[in-house]
Amino acid sequence: MAVGRRDKTASFRGSRIVVAIVIGVLLGCVIAFLFPYGLFNPAASVQNRRIGKTNFQIGSSSCESSERSKMLKSEIVSLSEKNSELKKQVRDLTERLQLAEQGKDQAQKQFLVLGEQHKAGPFGTVKALRTNPTVVPDDSVNPRLAKILEKVAVRKELIVALANSNVKEMLEVWFSSIKRVGIPNYLVIALDDHIEEFCKSNDVPVYKRDPDAGIDAVGRSGGNHAVSGLKFRILREFLQLGYSVLLSDVDIIYLQNPFNHLYRDSDVESMTDGHNNMTAYGYNDVFDEPAMGWARYAHTMRIWVYNSGFFFIRPTIPSIELLDRVADRLAKQSNSWDQAVFNEELFFPSHPGYDGLHAAKRTMDFYMFMNSKVLFKTVRKDAKLKKLKPVIVHVNYHPDKLRRMKAVVEFFVNGKQDALDPYPDGSE
Repeated sequence: MAVGRRDKTASFRGSRIVVAIVIGVLLGCVIAFLFPYGLFNPAASVQNRRIGKTNFQIGSSSCESSERSKMLKSEIVSLSEKNSELKKQVRDLTERLQLAEQGKDQAQKQFLVLGEQHKAGPFGTVKALRTNPTVVPDDSVNPRLAKILEKVAVRKELIVALANSNVKEMLEVWFSSIKRVGIPNYLVIALDDHIEEFCKSNDVPVYKRDPDAGIDAVGRSGGNHAVSGLKFRILREFLQLGYSVLLSDVDIIYLQNPFNHLYRDSDVESMTDGHNNMTAYGYNDVFDEPAMGWARYAHTMRIWVYNSGFFFIRPTIPSIELLDRVADRLAKQSNSWDQAVFNEELFFPSHPGYDGLHAAKRTMDFYMFMNSKVLFKTVRKDAKLKKLKPVIVHVNYHPDKLRRMKAVVEFFVNGKQDALDPYPDGSE
């Protein structure tokens, strides 16, 4: 019996040992999982001390960090501004390059707009384009004027003259000659109320612009040159509306209908101040400079100026550009003469710093569209030339305009052969 109890006691003790071992293993696993670096890790203490030290350093240098932050923000703003400026410069350079490229092939583009490209034909058969296409009419520019022009113009063409009270007597001789010939398509731009009423009372088509302080002041009281400068600004609206204009000063006598004698193959078709074939149509003038020795003779091309008081202008882009250029220069250069500026813009070629106007031009027959120098210096003294009947006579070379205008009417209309004799070749 005693032996049996000891076996049971030994067995029970063995079981408790096994349980204790199992519990110990389980606790070890739990502790290993929860504390991988052990319950007492000296590295952790050192790390905590370092973190505390760092926090202290950060706290002690907060002012210095704030200053650096401000400096960095300032530098960022400065760099941003410089970057924006660089971007702007790049855009400007890009635009300039694009404009340069546009200018480079402008002629080709213009040709492509006008028609298809063509091969050059056989020798002697090639003819360049001379007539620019007309602009698309825009009635919104001046609806009131557009309605007047619809009634007055013939085939989208008309004579236009500017007048104020200073030229009332010449204006009457002017429109009387137009009525005598039977020209229906003409219009007076009245620069003051008196001229407007005068035209209406004489059954003359008239148009008075809407008030414009700058233009009206010159128009009411200006002399011939001042009024001449206005026409380039005023004519622009006519061209934008799609009408061709035969611009006329009032010191002109009409003897035939000028629209029957126009070519209409150019942007501008103008009478000349020239008095013979050379001066009117151009010539090779030799300049002599003896000091140059072998190269003393220099050849130059010369032509007498177009008369800005009588020219036919078509509604094309070059024509409008011409009016803009002349009007702009006259506004900025108060001492400039409109006729000189008109010719410079028409004839000066492109050169460094200046882009010339690409406008086609034609010189009118100086015997048919006659200036007063041709009449008084040459025609009246030649038996054959006296039989000519010009289209117009422009008394542009002489200051006693009204008297000579009446004499021209007497000579060409009433047949009084000695009507021109009392007048000298030039001015008195």
